[in-house]
Amino acid sequence: MQKTQDIPVMEIVRFRLAPGTDDTAFLAAAHGTERPLRAQPGFVRRSLTRAEDGIWTDHVGWTSMAMAMAGADAMMTEPAFGPFMAMIDGASVAMRHDRIHWQMD
Repeated sequence: MQKTQDIPVMEIVRFRLAPGTDDTAFLAAAHGTERPLRAQPGFVRRSLTRAEDGIWTDHVGWTSMAMAMAGADAMMTEPAFGPFMAMIDGASVAMRHDRIHWQMD
């Protein structure tokens, strides 16, 4: 059985885009975050999804809760995330970190 600190984590952030934000521009800004995020210790994978109702979900996989928390903190001050964050309606953001107990590749 894995120790709690060794269980991988999925960071799940749901949000709406700021009014007037174009999806194409937002995705370009997301691509601009790739290099610093990949450089974060414990980063595993990331995907962005968009539901029919316009709610986006950012799924970021980490090797542990400690790495997820450290990575989330680091990215909040990372300049490359500025344009990406500016396109998100801050009042709509809901973030959580769930431990992954089973997954398929």
